[in-house]
Amino acid sequence: MGRLDEIVVDCAEPARLARFWAALVGGLPVDRAPDWSYVDPPGGQPRLAFQRVPEGKQSRKNRLHLDIDVPDIATARTALIGLGARAVGEVRTDDQGAFQVMLDPEGNEFCLVR
Repeated sequence: MGRLDEIVVDCAEPARLARFWAALVGGLPVDRAPDWSYVDPPGGQPRLAFQRVPEGKQSRKNRLHLDIDVPDIATARTALIGLGARAVGEVRTDDQGAFQVMLDPEGNEFCLVR
């Protein structure tokens, strides 16, 4: 019927978030306009786009979040904190693997998974 082409994140600073997410998932950040930036990750992953909106984030909890598979959660967490991310709690492990809840520089939740 269709295929997922692009995930768009409302934000205050599109260029900043494009650079953060490019560092996380690969690809080059592109600033198409002052209020619209994006990243085309390698490997056929959907484009991540960032559009400026006038209102701020209303709640900490996202209704949708991305899980990013990384080779080593602790190493990725440290690198991302250096880029402006924040860790929420500790790494959690269960029968399916491990994950770390993170917030990007604007407070959008995502998880590092292994």
